[in-house]
Amino acid sequence: MPVVNSILVVGTQFGDEGKGKVIDLLSERSDIVARFQGGNNAGHTLVVKGKKTILHHIPSGILHKGTMCMMGNGVVIDPVVFFKEIDTLTQSGVEVSPKNLMVSENCHVILPYHIALDKARERGAGKIGTTCRGIGPVYEDKIARRGIRVQEFVDKARFAKRLDETLPEKNKTLTVIYGEKPILKEDFFAHYAQLAERMQPFVGNVSLYLDSHKDKRILFEGAQATMLDIDHGTYPFVTSSNASAGGVCTGLGVSPFFLNKVVGLVKAYQTRVGGGPFPTEMDEQMGEKVRQKGGEFGATTGRPRRCGWIDIVMLKHAKRINGLTHIALSKLDVLDELDEIKICTAYTFHGKRIAEFTSDLQVLEHCTPVYETMPGWKRDISGARTFSDLPKQAQAYVKHIETLIGVPIAIIGVGPDREQTIVTEEL
Repeated sequence: MPVVNSILVVGTQFGDEGKGKVIDLLSERSDIVARFQGGNNAGHTLVVKGKKTILHHIPSGILHKGTMCMMGNGVVIDPVVFFKEIDTLTQSGVEVSPKNLMVSENCHVILPYHIALDKARERGAGKIGTTCRGIGPVYEDKIARRGIRVQEFVDKARFAKRLDETLPEKNKTLTVIYGEKPILKEDFFAHYAQLAERMQPFVGNVSLYLDSHKDKRILFEGAQATMLDIDHGTYPFVTSSNASAGGVCTGLGVSPFFLNKVVGLVKAYQTRVGGGPFPTEMDEQMGEKVRQKGGEFGATTGRPRRCGWIDIVMLKHAKRINGLTHIALSKLDVLDELDEIKICTAYTFHGKRIAEFTSDLQVLEHCTPVYETMPGWKRDISGARTFSDLPKQAQAYVKHIETLIGVPIAIIGVGPDREQTIVTEEL
């Protein structure tokens, strides 16, 4: 089997590690950028020469001329958000057309009833902190084999027929179980049919395209992160797709031989949005300090993120699950003002030391982190462009993280802009 010249960028924590910036950096030397899972419940924030761009659906490579962007079958698409994003990019002078963007014919479509169901569930006692974008319900339909795919969506007659088959059950759930208003076909069909017509030129066979271009440099882009993976994360406080490396093959229709380098995104600390266990969560005062310094508010929802110290137990789990070959360490500059920095190397639970990650929520919710403490550097590092530019304390922190995880750190982020990056190894 031929070795494909590819790089996968995958989050290793709870998301929001700065994938957008790293993908944008690597896209410059990529021919194809392919997204393999998730929906508009994720936001990739890119800052280029001070200008901020937030992408929810479209791969970050769209900002580079000559780069082909792919949205694989593992992605779920909200047509309204999809075209709003395209229009915003176009108004900013970024070309978005079928020449540089392809949508898999097998992507599933997020429709108004998915969003209504998501919101209804999050009003109850069992809410888990979703973005209420309809992501969970559309993946449920996919697995239950009753979803509507793009190939049906862009065919007006088939779309209408599928809605007639689907809506009665959805409305019964909304009205009887949740006491909500029904979603009427006549209230949205005409608008969505127009969006479907507009989407038609973008639709293609992504799997076939990638296979026929495997001699090109391919960058694989995911959303969310390993600890939010439906199988390997902190279930049920997870997303509804495989956000880890295995999702590339199922979400794009490519062979495992397509995976070459796997770059794990690691934030220099850690954040989490919504509910779920978070062993290294900081106290309120420290958490707020880091949140403000790091701008830790959701790109999709604006919700404040919970902040915590870096967790090596979880990162070793992510290393194993994804087969990491390199690490991109982001937001090191956010720690500039701290007197000391903590690193979690293990947990204790009922007096027992735990050095390997467990999926048992009872343990994760009630364990005590075991910390190592390192001195801070108390200097602004945002202007550093080489590793030697960093203060010795910052260098020591980076090297220790590298040693603890056992994976080389190739990229270090020292600010939000594309230029505020230290590259220690070319990928």
